[in-house]
Amino acid sequence: MTAKVVLAGAPSDADRHWHGIDWAKCHLEVKRLQARIVKATKEGRYGKAKALQWLLTHSFSGKALAVRRVTENQGKKTAGVDKVVWSTPEAKYQAIKALVRRGYAPQPLRRIYIPKKNGKLRPLGIPCMVDRAQQALYLSALVPISETMADPHSYGFRQERSTADAIAQCFNVLAHEYAPEWILEGDIQKCFDEISHDWLITNVPTDKVILKKWLKAGYIKDRKLFPTEAGTPQGGIISPALSNWALDGLQKKLEEVFGKQYKVDGKRMRDKVNLIRFADDFIITGCSHDMLQDMVLPLVESFMYERGLRLSPEKTKITHIAKGFDFLGQNIRKYKGKLLIKPSKKNVQAFLEKVRTVIKNNAAATQANLIGLLNPMIRGWANYHRHVVAKKVFNLVDYQIWQALWRWCCRRHQNKGKPWIKRRYFHDIGSRSWTFATPISKQNSEGKSVMMMLCRTSDIPIQRHTKIKSEANPFDPAWETYFEDHIGQKMFSTLAGRKKLIRLWWDQQGECTVCGQRITKETGWHVHHIVHRIDGGTNAMKNLIMVHPTCHNQIHNLGMTVSKPAPMKGL
Repeated sequence: MTAKVVLAGAPSDADRHWHGIDWAKCHLEVKRLQARIVKATKEGRYGKAKALQWLLTHSFSGKALAVRRVTENQGKKTAGVDKVVWSTPEAKYQAIKALVRRGYAPQPLRRIYIPKKNGKLRPLGIPCMVDRAQQALYLSALVPISETMADPHSYGFRQERSTADAIAQCFNVLAHEYAPEWILEGDIQKCFDEISHDWLITNVPTDKVILKKWLKAGYIKDRKLFPTEAGTPQGGIISPALSNWALDGLQKKLEEVFGKQYKVDGKRMRDKVNLIRFADDFIITGCSHDMLQDMVLPLVESFMYERGLRLSPEKTKITHIAKGFDFLGQNIRKYKGKLLIKPSKKNVQAFLEKVRTVIKNNAAATQANLIGLLNPMIRGWANYHRHVVAKKVFNLVDYQIWQALWRWCCRRHQNKGKPWIKRRYFHDIGSRSWTFATPISKQNSEGKSVMMMLCRTSDIPIQRHTKIKSEANPFDPAWETYFEDHIGQKMFSTLAGRKKLIRLWWDQQGECTVCGQRITKETGWHVHHIVHRIDGGTNAMKNLIMVHPTCHNQIHNLGMTVSKPAPMKGL
């Protein structure tokens, strides 16, 4: 890919300005240091890895990318106890200078509570912006080591891994004829709140002084300061990595005890012990109930006890595969020897209840506004479950949503007949009748009104998920080609049906024209007009490029002239 970026009318102090930062150079420097950390860790040179971590956390590039991360994520407008947010380029650039180790003292967290599924409240700690940036900075130096040493079948809070990978691993372990039939369902009680501070400070390979300050910062509730003696706060950027580090090692310990073959009546046998974990939810398979109860469970409890953790008695249980179990919103069960993974009943009911609540709370909303609220919910839920046996469930969910919408329509027009209500809210579009849709102001090339339609879960195609390789490391240069293909597949899935965006992304080899980094679902993107529309630019492919949101701001603030990259062949 070839592209040209030229500064036109840039401010004279661009080198000292947020939008004047060379992001491509920053990414390159951080990636290079992270790759060296991975190499040193694999070779067992932990002193070298520690020195490279120090270089990264004290580099301008690391600090700039840390500030960029916390000012681009969903919590960028949420302040901590100091009520400060970095919303201007000047504030962001000054924040880079504020990320220093000497004299750094984190402020207490702002404590809020969010509801859980069981009706209880989950505590959430919100750090100040400067503390978030510091955590992002030190996290960038920690994750290369944690990814290198992580359990192969741990899928939560790790780059390019998802619940779909965990479910795919469940299928790999449980689907074949001689698969284990007993499952230990594990859940850790208050995992984030109970992790031992002493264990974290002793074992996590990061700056011990800084880590201790974060863990002991305390939180503010009702204008009172409360100390923290255990746990890592939910809401902190580095907290998921710390919890993963505390739980990693369980798979290796299980393999040491149960991974060896033994002979019974001349036949080679295994205990069939496999661990699959997503954050603090995990399952362990075994060949018998007694083995899981008497051997595996005590080992797991001992492992957790060292870290200050306990298993939840109400959620930890042993189940036979013929009875089935729920894991990450899916129900996994064998029917006459055949493994089927379906959306769990609890997950389906929770989703339908959420949809019905939205419909009920918007009794006076316009049809277009209601469709706008429901479509993201429906697509998101269906996309989550589209990798399993969900077609019948999708049809059932569509029917239940239709019933809720029909009641919504009838309540709005109690003096109208049902035929009138059907004509008003439901339309025949293509070969499909009873489509909840409304005309919008836009018109197509034929001059007809364009219909805004409610998405149906049954419209989402069922597609088998390609599981990530367990040993893949996104910070190891040896896996770079693999992750390019993996990210490409995810982007094609994300952009399914949007041919123009797929063509743009492909022509640019999936890279941002400004900074040269990958454009992914997580980074987001903007479609930029090379010749602005107010200057006569069109929406033709030759006038469009895809860039990151921050890079898009950089183009406009610095007056950059960006040329079209040479298109790729073969699409």
